[in-house]
Amino acid sequence: MSEKFDVATLGVRAGQKRTQFREHSEALFLTSSFVFENAAQAAARFSEGGQGDFVYSRFSNPTVTMFQDRLAALEGAEACIGTASGMSAILATAMSLLKSGDHVVCSNAVFGATVTLFGGILSRFGVETTFVSPTRVEEWQRACRPATRLLFLETPSNPLTEISDIAALAALARRSGALLAVDNAFCTPVLQRPIELGADLVIHSATKHLDGQGRVVGGAVAGPAKIVNEQIFPFLRTAGPSLSPFNAWVILKGLETLDLRVRAQSAAALELARWLEKHPSVACVHYPGLESHPQYALARAQQKAGGAVLSFEVKSGPEGAKAAAWRVIDGTRLISITANLGDVKTTITHPATTTHGRVAPEARAAAGITDGLVRVAVGLEALADIKADLERGLA
Repeated sequence: MSEKFDVATLGVRAGQKRTQFREHSEALFLTSSFVFENAAQAAARFSEGGQGDFVYSRFSNPTVTMFQDRLAALEGAEACIGTASGMSAILATAMSLLKSGDHVVCSNAVFGATVTLFGGILSRFGVETTFVSPTRVEEWQRACRPATRLLFLETPSNPLTEISDIAALAALARRSGALLAVDNAFCTPVLQRPIELGADLVIHSATKHLDGQGRVVGGAVAGPAKIVNEQIFPFLRTAGPSLSPFNAWVILKGLETLDLRVRAQSAAALELARWLEKHPSVACVHYPGLESHPQYALARAQQKAGGAVLSFEVKSGPEGAKAAAWRVIDGTRLISITANLGDVKTTITHPATTTHGRVAPEARAAAGITDGLVRVAVGLEALADIKADLERGLA
């Protein structure tokens, strides 16, 4: 499709491939393998490595391809590959691009499992990672060394919604001979397109906003065809962290309403953040759409809105910070107590004991994740009902 189409249009139309039956809704191909006309055709398709016609659904399937092509169009990328989850997207990227002796510079404000992957699992294979502040470019610069091959970040960060300067870090990556990968799960291409700001790769947990209704798990990596198709795809074909056709179809349909959902959720999150900021039981609110946010100006420059996720510090009483935060969470009756986000149902969680519970206490402290911190991912319920639900615990 023409690049002139708006994101809202691309989310509905891009990547669709119709069969001979001319179906209007995208077809779901629940098949493990594909039949060939003859032995010569089978040999030819296997020799192509599965990047031409379809061979086997571990690495090529029409429904998955439609999802990949649509997300690539949304992100302004040459190519995209779907994976079984957001974490498998990060793993596939790392295993495809890194080797023993290589070095990674990673934000210290990423998802807890990402910290464990880079700081623990990959270190056993000789890949060293240095964790730095997501907002201080000078720390990234000092951390880079001749062996640095990858810079990795989430912006906004999870859960403090800190904003990283994508353009500045992209320039640093180029000077250092490294690639910049940006996890765009919080913003989605509706609010932020990292490739336009200079990033090489965009990572997605499609489980979040791309599906949007908490139904399936999936992930994706988008970027230049030379990297995605020639380096990451061979790993996927061999190792098999594949996105299932059914999950791809569900997420593909989720993309149709992505623009509407993310914009509406972002507007509600901003109003909720302003309400919380004035609440007597709240010490501070972390949300990039607030003028009080340290990177408010940067967020306005590289995002179209603040996003649907915010976090806030509950004022601690005699019972302690964790007990105060848990009181707010346990007081809810409408909001779902779950660590997922990007759902039409508002969710709430205590990061220090859930999403970042496996992270070492000193690393949590360095990332600013305190015992009094609560994260809310705003859905599509009436905002008055969300406020009333939070008020039970805050009061």
